[in-house]
Amino acid sequence: MKFMILIHSNPRSREIWNGFTRAQQAEGMRSYAALADDLAKSGELIATEALAAPSQARRPGDESMATDGPFAEVKEHLAGFFLIECTSFERALEIAARVPEADLGLVEVRPVIDPGQLLT
Repeated sequence: MKFMILIHSNPRSREIWNGFTRAQQAEGMRSYAALADDLAKSGELIATEALAAPSQARRPGDESMATDGPFAEVKEHLAGFFLIECTSFERALEIAARVPEADLGLVEVRPVIDPGQLLT
């Protein structure tokens, strides 16, 4: 089964990161690398990437999106992901718990579905 582990960021998590020493930040980055390495060795890793800040995002045609508003502005954004293939949702949650942001409640696990499932 495939799962997407979504890693979110918000002003509070950014504040925590910026408060770390360079050594603490380097240790945090090593934890991501170790997780990716472990998943690659187990054959569970499909892809992992960090994403640029929302200020660098663009929409096709640079058009604004319509909303069903009004909504409060949300400061949380997607910061990165792991795309994995593993035996169960429980295993995916076990993997997700190793992401540092999991302690802050900023990690989400979603099953990846076959597009054909959308037609049923």
